[in-house]
Amino acid sequence: MSGHSKWASIKHKKGALDAKRGKIFTKLIREITVAARESGGNPDANPRLRLAIQKAKDANMPADNIERGIKKGTGELEGVSYETVSFEGYAPGGVAVIVEGLTDNRNRTTSEVRSIFTKRGGNMAGAGSVAFQFEKKGIFLIRKKSASEEELLNVVLESGAEDLTLDEDFFQVICAMQDFDKVRTALLEKKVKLESGELSMIPKNSVKIEDAETAKKVLTLVEDLEDNDDVQNVYSNFDIPDEVLKQIEN
Repeated sequence: MSGHSKWASIKHKKGALDAKRGKIFTKLIREITVAARESGGNPDANPRLRLAIQKAKDANMPADNIERGIKKGTGELEGVSYETVSFEGYAPGGVAVIVEGLTDNRNRTTSEVRSIFTKRGGNMAGAGSVAFQFEKKGIFLIRKKSASEEELLNVVLESGAEDLTLDEDFFQVICAMQDFDKVRTALLEKKVKLESGELSMIPKNSVKIEDAETAKKVLTLVEDLEDNDDVQNVYSNFDIPDEVLKQIEN
């Protein structure tokens, strides 16, 4: 099981808590606004916007909020101008980390991200030093109780998805970036309940962390990055065995 797959599950659970606090809405509105600004306010002609809207609906964001986000992006409503930023670095144990963000102040965000890396025992790295270790894929999470492995395997084979994996709580269907909409449609047509679906950076190779203290440091760094308001996504290539995760939880 890849580190990202584990983090996808952890992040989903964390996202449910963030949604209760309303924090996730801030990040989703930024993504909707930037997607609409870059490629227009019609989701049928804008895949990035279409995905952002779907994620907002999955988080139970009110339709009025979504509409305002789109209008801010298209200029129909006044709004803050955000720019895309990305950072690369390493967490303890040599774990590679990619950070994607949307900010109205690049210097502030750079300083805050660098501070998190330093505080949590990691370090920032130059552009391109980490990105080559990842590739962009679509990933869908389905709770184990919501579908059978056989059922999902049939969808994977029929839709052209690349892989089906399983961790303690979730099945994960992985597909090529360009096949995202096709695989999502295939899953929904089979009445499969999706917990989440997103385009993500999947690590080509993972770094196995078997020491509980190091694992805790890695997770804390990634969680702190995720908690930053300007950060949209964090990707990493850790592989923490389930028994080590249980040690941390206990």
